[in-house]
Amino acid sequence: MSHQLNGAAICEFVNDARAFSASVEERFARLDGDEDGLISFAEMAKELMSLEMLRACFGVTAGVALSHEQLVELHRDVFAQLDRDGRRMVDLREFGEEMREMLLAVACDMPVSKM
Repeated sequence: MSHQLNGAAICEFVNDARAFSASVEERFARLDGDEDGLISFAEMAKELMSLEMLRACFGVTAGVALSHEQLVELHRDVFAQLDRDGRRMVDLREFGEEMREMLLAVACDMPVSKM
């Protein structure tokens, strides 16, 4: 039996406080390289340099080459979206709130499958 990702499944995941919080905390910890409880621009940019991150979050495929300037601008835009209070650091609360909003935005554009 395969699980189909759809809007309803994403909403269910986001609304499952325990599962969602655990996922956010795990992803945050991966980005927080120096383990200081904050994600810096440098830590975020390092992760964004990964083609897998670009593919997963932004639909960039292996055949698409972004210039250095385009990558820097992308990194700045993503970081600014996460850095809600403008401190130039992202804490767990900011990260979780943005992940919730992003996932719910994706869910709203996905069709609900019929079982």
